[in-house]
Amino acid sequence: MTKHEPARTQTSVLEQRDPAWAHEFEAMLAAYEQAGGRSDILRMPKVASAVISGNQVLSVNLVDGVDIRAEELENGVRAYVTVAPGVKVDHPVHLCFGMTTAEGVQEIFPEFEIGEGAEIGFLAHCTFPNAVDLKHVMEAHIRVGPGATMRYNEGHYHGPEGGVTVLSKTYAVVEKEGRLESAFSLTQGRVGKLDIQFEADVGAGVVVELSAKVYGSGDDEIKVNEVLRLNGEGSRGLTKTRVAVRDRAHSEIYTTAEGNAPFAKGHMDCTEIVRGAAVARNVPIVVVRDERARVTHEAAIGSISRKELETLMARGLDEEEATDIIIRGMLK
Repeated sequence: MTKHEPARTQTSVLEQRDPAWAHEFEAMLAAYEQAGGRSDILRMPKVASAVISGNQVLSVNLVDGVDIRAEELENGVRAYVTVAPGVKVDHPVHLCFGMTTAEGVQEIFPEFEIGEGAEIGFLAHCTFPNAVDLKHVMEAHIRVGPGATMRYNEGHYHGPEGGVTVLSKTYAVVEKEGRLESAFSLTQGRVGKLDIQFEADVGAGVVVELSAKVYGSGDDEIKVNEVLRLNGEGSRGLTKTRVAVRDRAHSEIYTTAEGNAPFAKGHMDCTEIVRGAAVARNVPIVVVRDERARVTHEAAIGSISRKELETLMARGLDEEEATDIIIRGMLK
């Protein structure tokens, strides 16, 4: 389906595919479950959704006020998601991206256009349950119109092998009195190599909140780079990062907040836990270009509290189990 074709429902897309496509659709539903999603929601007519495997658009379901157009490319998909002005969508739009193969490349180029005064949520799951040597590339562009709200939650599952490389870039513009909340999580299975970059230009009276939660082990490599440019008067921005690394994993967290306008307020909050031979690095950058702006940061890197460990171990858990519970508690 190209961006010029009329919108189709999920059913009409599947009916035009051969049995191999239907088989892949079922495989993606199973992978969606592994990533923490509910596959039955992807079959509900009242919920907008899209399922993409590799470069195949397996299904698209639309609801009033939400348009999803997808164009299949050689190694991926370009998607256009438009929400009409003033529309309030009751149920989050469910997006499923991934590949069920062990090797390959997937490139996703989504563009989100949230109309003035609209309010919508997205629940995205990126799943690669069998990955051994696989690359997932995403470059997203977001525009949230005046007075509009967009909430985007993205969860990843990379399987047990750590054979995934994720390169993700997001560029967002949020206009006057708008709101953007974006959350990323990768806490089940191995990470592999993760490189996330998120940049947001924030208008007057806008609120932007970014959060990331990642649990690395083995020889995983994690890099998160978030930039908030508070360009409008009275704009507010928050970055909240929670990362745990163990074994030989490495993490690098870079956060930048720029107070570029009167009464802009920004805050960066990063907590990292280190175990074994892992290494964690945090670099906060504060830039203030208006004397009435205020930007703050706090960062903590360290080990798990011995007292917490001993409390759990006294209840019959070994140190490994107790450590895992404490880390997952922080990530939740």
